[in-house]
Amino acid sequence: MPVEFYNPPSAILASGSKLGVELGGSKSIISIDAFHNLYSEGLIFSELSWGAFYQDIEGLDDQIDTFSVREYDSVREDPEGLVKTIVKAIYNIMNKKKLFYGLIDFEVDAFLNQNTIIPGLTLDYQIINKLLEAHKKTRDDQLFPRILSDAKGTHKIKLEFQGVKRVNLHLNGTKLEDYAETLRMAKGFATGIVCTSRGAANLYIMSDNLVFKDDIIPELYIDEDNLAIIEMGIERELLFPISWFRIDLGIKSLETLELWEKIKDDSKLTKALEYYERYVLGLVQRKFHVMASTIGTDVGDDFDALSPAERRQALRDMAEAIRNLTDEYKK
Repeated sequence: MPVEFYNPPSAILASGSKLGVELGGSKSIISIDAFHNLYSEGLIFSELSWGAFYQDIEGLDDQIDTFSVREYDSVREDPEGLVKTIVKAIYNIMNKKKLFYGLIDFEVDAFLNQNTIIPGLTLDYQIINKLLEAHKKTRDDQLFPRILSDAKGTHKIKLEFQGVKRVNLHLNGTKLEDYAETLRMAKGFATGIVCTSRGAANLYIMSDNLVFKDDIIPELYIDEDNLAIIEMGIERELLFPISWFRIDLGIKSLETLELWEKIKDDSKLTKALEYYERYVLGLVQRKFHVMASTIGTDVGDDFDALSPAERRQALRDMAEAIRNLTDEYKK
């Protein structure tokens, strides 16, 4: 099911032509709304250069001759700037009644390398070669994702997750409270290939180690079915590869930042995270109040008096109890 991605970073829209390609990458903070649309909330970095191909030299028309910087914006090595970006994003997410979805990376190399450049993903070189040839086709025929605009002039693109584990990224639920429960416990990442089809960006998940419970340790895998679909789509000229992607899911994704150990105790950051935790717990509590009322259970008024740790345990206990009751009901 497609969603809309508002203010997408430049890297997912990186393009090219017979003259050259855009190369680089970006990392952004992403939020989610009640309709599962995604929003860029803050830029950790965006670095794009133009790689110009050799001209009028036979056999080198797809080899890069020169580089020139097109975009450079980064706070990933600036602790103060990074804190400011995260804090601003968190407060904006709460004010706009959304949720912190995670961090998203796009890496654009025109598939010119023999190896993937996303940590955690390894593909056979024959696949890389097919992606390289398909990207050349994309450049030559200008088949990159189309930028749309809403009534306010906000840029957006159509986006869809693909793969056997797509439910890990396209979350189950119909309202914000459902996503809050899932994202509160989410940990890990998903990685894969961005392909365009009919002007929309399709994120094909090749592998993930996402978990939504503390006691689960998953194994990384390669989604062979997704690879076969991509190959078939390329051969039939229905899919056109654009870039690599990686999504670190949930508020815990902040712990993957290179400067996390230096910024995690910053007073402004810890205050924003505490407010956000209360915001999320309020959404989850609201969901359980509704669910409990439908099965005749009184959650009680003592919840607000509990400590944060006691609240989290109480919510886990309620969730487990409701799952057990639901299973019994289905029997």
